[in-house]
Amino acid sequence: MTYNLLDRGELAKLKGDQPERFSYEAKSGGYLKIQGLDLSPIEGIDTNKLNEAARIMRGFMFASLEASHSGHPGGSSGKTEQFLGMVLGGAMGFDALNPKDKGRDRVVWSAGHCSPGLYGGLSLIYESLKKAGKEFDKEKLHAVMGHDLLKFRKHDGPQGHVENYSPLADIATGPSGHGMPSAGGLAISHKASGLDTSVWVFMGDAESEEGMTYEARNLLNTVGADNMIVSLDYNHYGIDGDINEVVMTPYINHWSSLGWNVIEIDGHNILECVYAYRLAEQKVFDNGSPTVVIAHTIKGKHYGSVEDSNKSHGAPAKHDEYVDIMKKLGFEIPGVEGEVGKDIDIIIEALTPELTNYIVERLDIAKSLIKSEDELVSQMKSRLGDRPFKNPIEIKRPDVLPEELVFEQGTAVATRKASQEFFSWLMKETAFFYAGAGDLAGSVSVAKAEDVYGVINRENPYGRGIRFGIAEQNMAMMGAAMTADRLPGGYAPVSVFSSYGVFSSMMTNAIRLILIGNHLYPESKGFFILLSAHDGPETGEDGPTHQGLYWMSMYNAYPGIKVYKPMDANEVVEMSFHAFEKGEPIALSVTRPGTPVFKRGENACCGQFVPEAREAINGAYTFKDYKNNGNKKVVLAISGMQVLQNTIEIVPELESQGLDVKLLAVTSPELFEDLRATDPEKANKIFSDEEREITVAVHAGWKGFLYPFLLPADYVKRSICIDTYLKSGGVDEVYELAGLTPEGIKNKINKAIS
Repeated sequence: MTYNLLDRGELAKLKGDQPERFSYEAKSGGYLKIQGLDLSPIEGIDTNKLNEAARIMRGFMFASLEASHSGHPGGSSGKTEQFLGMVLGGAMGFDALNPKDKGRDRVVWSAGHCSPGLYGGLSLIYESLKKAGKEFDKEKLHAVMGHDLLKFRKHDGPQGHVENYSPLADIATGPSGHGMPSAGGLAISHKASGLDTSVWVFMGDAESEEGMTYEARNLLNTVGADNMIVSLDYNHYGIDGDINEVVMTPYINHWSSLGWNVIEIDGHNILECVYAYRLAEQKVFDNGSPTVVIAHTIKGKHYGSVEDSNKSHGAPAKHDEYVDIMKKLGFEIPGVEGEVGKDIDIIIEALTPELTNYIVERLDIAKSLIKSEDELVSQMKSRLGDRPFKNPIEIKRPDVLPEELVFEQGTAVATRKASQEFFSWLMKETAFFYAGAGDLAGSVSVAKAEDVYGVINRENPYGRGIRFGIAEQNMAMMGAAMTADRLPGGYAPVSVFSSYGVFSSMMTNAIRLILIGNHLYPESKGFFILLSAHDGPETGEDGPTHQGLYWMSMYNAYPGIKVYKPMDANEVVEMSFHAFEKGEPIALSVTRPGTPVFKRGENACCGQFVPEAREAINGAYTFKDYKNNGNKKVVLAISGMQVLQNTIEIVPELESQGLDVKLLAVTSPELFEDLRATDPEKANKIFSDEEREITVAVHAGWKGFLYPFLLPADYVKRSICIDTYLKSGGVDEVYELAGLTPEGIKNKINKAIS
């Protein structure tokens, strides 16, 4: 029979006839609730001693907050038992006296504001080791001792948010939700390298509201990152209030519906924590999915009047309440305002020989879980087969370039074609290069590199392509974070991740975090390439939403990354090799339409010599020099191959007007500034300070990109650029709209120098 579903009676009849049409069984990962379960003791797990350790750890935390009158007590205190269950529970591989052992499990504090929790835990660990007579270099290990907490949040003490040089912290974190996907990048890299190491994450419930955590949860289950374990502090509160004001659907759905395994526990029950982490590490569900341990906790546990409220998030107690809190915890502190060091002495005294010996024994067990580096390298080689075990950043430019990396002069080749060939070639040269895109692999031309070993998925765990989907933030966080690690053998992963240049603005904060980590901990500095494809107005038909005109402004501002804008296909190859040689992250601009591969050598442009493409690595070079014919000199500093080509067309006209024209090809203002610092003589030959007075800058995008080549007084008058949004149109139409056709450029130059 047919049904008219707009008739309520027929709708009810359908429900009676075919009830399956009105129900949906969600497909999810495994589920286990051990919260409140009567659990058998575990050999070696002394819950009384671990609860005493939790008391002391909280004492260190609360003292640090009193010393600084700043910090985040709520989430820190709530994660105490989770920290101890993870580190001392026999599931995590960690060596306190060699905390950056390359075979260790990795730890990311996605809740990076919970630094009092990390530092309280480290003080507990290293004060115990000290009392047990273990010798160590505190500075070398970045260990935190009890009295270091007096300088918490000061320039020479433990920092306000978690930083990556600390033991038990492998990514510098702080902005909510960013740490979890960065941990996902580590998890993908480790599993795809054939390692059995786990990546552990401390995460808060409110930060799961951040969009990139959804993107990460989705991808990590899709690729089968079962080496990822999230310990989620489910205390129901963010900064503003109850998270139910934001997340009204059952919280567990936000994990289980994306296929994650879920284990629910009482996050203050140390035995439940230990059970959960061991079950997760042992992959109890055996389904290839990652696991989240949802730990039901009390925000600000034992932190006085703000316990179990959003007010505990970032508000240290007043002094009198602090004293009361500490005494209720069992610490008979002097409690003199401004003399927190005496309070810390009392906390350290609570570390009895019996307790310190137990903590050291548990740390020895954590250390025993780490395999030797030689064994791990052998394991990687066994699983990855005959792939070349080379560090990508150690791969040098061959004296003779491979045939596929040389593009015939005088032909038209899109620069994205050149980056495609470079990444594909590189993929075959090393086992530690990854390529991915934001659902644009074919368009931005990373698909050929992905295809060398295939896309990572459950059937192909050792692939090297990553299909991020439409998830630029997560892509940047994962892609950049996986490079900020050193695998056994010292192998350093490198990645390229790509979207249209106009969309790269969405990735800035993720990239910023890894750049900060590179700065803080250069021993684990990551090198990655943000491929900003379809740069310029060339995607004109899509209108202003897709025209990549201003994206580079953000990356020019960040220290530790440079924007490279090669002029043609051969320059793409040369600049890419140079980036690997420098080992500094780059945003690489490539374009969609076929553009000329410039002729070089004698009489190549306007009857003059054009240098080889290799000169692009200087950041700027003389594409055409003055004729020195006695006419008025003008330098045209140009970025972008289309505007260079259009300008070349009008040079004869400009010279016939009585000008002596020099064309300066600018491929990276920041690289040229480096050249000024390292080889000022060479830089001056290319472009002198005096020439800034006679320079006009031409760029099919943000005017500020070429400001270093102008005098401040000339920024406005002598900048030929695109400083507004354009309309839809073909390439020629859009360049005409922007006034950057040959005729338009000529008219603007004449106006600029008049």
